[in-house]
Amino acid sequence: MNHSQIVFAEKPTQNNLVDGYLKFQLNQQTTAVLSMKHAQEAVVLPIEAVTPMPNMPTCILGLMNWRSRIIWAVDLPRMLNLEALDRKLWQYNAIVVKVESLILGLVVQEIKGTTKFMPDDIRSPIGQVTSSLVPYLRGCVVQQEETLLVLDAQALVDSSILRSD
Repeated sequence: MNHSQIVFAEKPTQNNLVDGYLKFQLNQQTTAVLSMKHAQEAVVLPIEAVTPMPNMPTCILGLMNWRSRIIWAVDLPRMLNLEALDRKLWQYNAIVVKVESLILGLVVQEIKGTTKFMPDDIRSPIGQVTSSLVPYLRGCVVQQEETLLVLDAQALVDSSILRSD
């Protein structure tokens, strides 16, 4: 057995240091990412597939069926006090996220794909974005001349906006 081949086969450890993220447009001006650890699936569904519910915060679009489960569909840009989604859409782009046992459908303008970067690339969002966004962010990453907001899935699902106490 040739030992150099074994060492070479075990060598790619740099990929283990890189984290995967789902990349999407919140609105025309804002690109964000969410850790693949929390992203369950990206789905495109007709707007009729979301059932509006009365007396809910304006960011909650309604209920949607995902894999035989009923989950909340949330207008993520509106929840973050950004420009809301166009209400004349024919379909929604939703990212189904799971944090512990809670599952939500986060509706965004466009899902762009995936990206990877090192955890050390994440910088403080303070001074980069409006202060109302900071509680929902792990930070910001500059990638190919573009600033990406790194959303914190835990902070999103724990938001007081989604809680009706």
